[in-house]
Amino acid sequence: MKRRSDEEISAPLYEYDAAIRAQYGFFAGVDEAGRGPLCGPVVVAACILDPEKPVYGINDSKKLTEKRRDALFEEITNRALAYKIVFITPQEIDERNILWATMDGMAQAVAGLEITPDYVLIDGNRCPALPMPSMAVVKGDSRVAEISAASILAKVTRDAEMTELDKVFPQYGFAQHKGYPTAFHLEALAQYGATEHHRRSFAPVKRALGLAS
Repeated sequence: MKRRSDEEISAPLYEYDAAIRAQYGFFAGVDEAGRGPLCGPVVVAACILDPEKPVYGINDSKKLTEKRRDALFEEITNRALAYKIVFITPQEIDERNILWATMDGMAQAVAGLEITPDYVLIDGNRCPALPMPSMAVVKGDSRVAEISAASILAKVTRDAEMTELDKVFPQYGFAQHKGYPTAFHLEALAQYGATEHHRRSFAPVKRALGLAS
């Protein structure tokens, strides 16, 4: 079977983009990385792609290899009309909750764009409060080029952050699991306790700290 080219893979996404742009004008895609981990920030990205400079090969970041994500990250940041990446800290997550953290990060990312979009497409099933029209798109990171681009920006940025954190706390294995609740991570939590980067409102961290009821 002949392997599809990057341009063929991205074609349906850009067709959808063209239809949205014809109806609403410039629009941004928004996605996040890091809702599920026990440690580290939630990273949210908003992106407005340039229809004159398409980035071929973009897809849901989880479906791409690390090497491909890194290469696409460079292309997106070089070719996009505008993008913004926002960090929501574990402390902010603990003060409110993970849903608030994600919604607030999305609002911050859109507000931080150098170009104000006419419309915003959000990955998932809910939209934050925004000053312009928006729509939630379930599995948007595999359906909308702008959301795919935002997912790559968010994941590559967060993975890099966790790799740096691994250098400070190598016993937790952050470079491998990126803060997700793997067996190794849970064992490290039980042995070493939680760092200041762990989310104390999450049940496995509570248990490691002896705070679970």
